[in-house]
Amino acid sequence: MKEKIISKASELFLKLGFKSVTMDDIAGEMCISKKTIYKYFCNKEVLIAESTSTVHKQVHGIIDTIVAKNFNSIQENFEIREMFRDMFKNNTDTSPIYQLKKHYPEIYQNVLSYEIDQCTQYFRENIEKGIREGLYRPDLNIDIYVKFYYTLIFHINETTVSEREAQEIELEALEYHTRAMATEKGIAELEKQLEKVRA
Repeated sequence: MKEKIISKASELFLKLGFKSVTMDDIAGEMCISKKTIYKYFCNKEVLIAESTSTVHKQVHGIIDTIVAKNFNSIQENFEIREMFRDMFKNNTDTSPIYQLKKHYPEIYQNVLSYEIDQCTQYFRENIEKGIREGLYRPDLNIDIYVKFYYTLIFHINETTVSEREAQEIELEALEYHTRAMATEKGIAELEKQLEKVRA
């Protein structure tokens, strides 16, 4: 039952936002009493913390699946962006990350420190792969580019209220990041991916 509550709560939080969803909403959606939820979670903050942790595991599981498909490094980034778009496609309102930062700053800080570690590792591996493929320039300072990119991405998510707008800006950031690193061959691949997105 605990897992079911976390799963339903995660779905509602991502769709409607952390602030908007109440324990009553979750109980109503699951046709259970609020008392049942409180049996497992002493308050909403604990449920949010557990839900965000579950969503992170899911996200990184999906990222690992995409990486395992062995796309080239540029397509890989676009596939991951697509996955995020699908995850948040029902949310046309407030960005969940923005809400989390605003209303639950402590949980947000915990999420952020874990996320930066995970993303740093993923961005680094993607750049190393792109250099091996001849899509990114061999003389890149990988540490600096990793830092540039996650600073960009986290800043967009922290400061952009609308989820739709955040996704649009993220696409621009991905293009900006890729162009800064790409060889001629990489630019050709980037143009191909952008054409697919804009089709």
